[in-house]
Amino acid sequence: MNRRSTTTLFALITLILIPLIQPVKAGWDPREERGSSNSNTGNRSVDEAINRLKTKDPSLKLFFSKAYGYAIFPTVGKAGMGLGGAYGEGEVYRQGRFIGTSSLSQLTIGFQLGGQAYTEIIFFKDKHSLDDFTSGNFEFNAQASAVAVTAGASVDADYDNGVAIFTMPKGGLMYEATIGGQKFSFDPAR
Repeated sequence: MNRRSTTTLFALITLILIPLIQPVKAGWDPREERGSSNSNTGNRSVDEAINRLKTKDPSLKLFFSKAYGYAIFPTVGKAGMGLGGAYGEGEVYRQGRFIGTSSLSQLTIGFQLGGQAYTEIIFFKDKHSLDDFTSGNFEFNAQASAVAVTAGASVDADYDNGVAIFTMPKGGLMYEATIGGQKFSFDPAR
């Protein structure tokens, strides 16, 4: 691929990803105030994502109660056409308390076409696995696998190298047979 084709492809991927990861805001919504009385985390999109996950698979409640910590990405946008990418922003919690924000990025290459949005949650079994994540440049290799959230899917799920990953589709359609890992950044709360 020449440089102009690569630039055009990246522009196309960006145009596809932006609507998937940036929800349209039509004005002020008082229900989105941080720290609302019916909020568990203080972030409406995180609370909604957690509720959707627990509703879809009630057995995930065990992971929430037993995990040392977790990182949740309410919306990850993914798109590709030969070359693809994904991006999402989330929050990280240690023993139920907010400790910082995180971003997820992924670059993939292979047969792929389309776009989709999904929710991703990563549970950390112990302090060591959470410390690895919050150290700065954490990544999953191409062999890391996530469990798709369906009713009862987490019953047989277990930690692999101290982490358990779950994803739940939100929308879109994507055909793919790709390789590529996810990379995460962490910004501690102030």
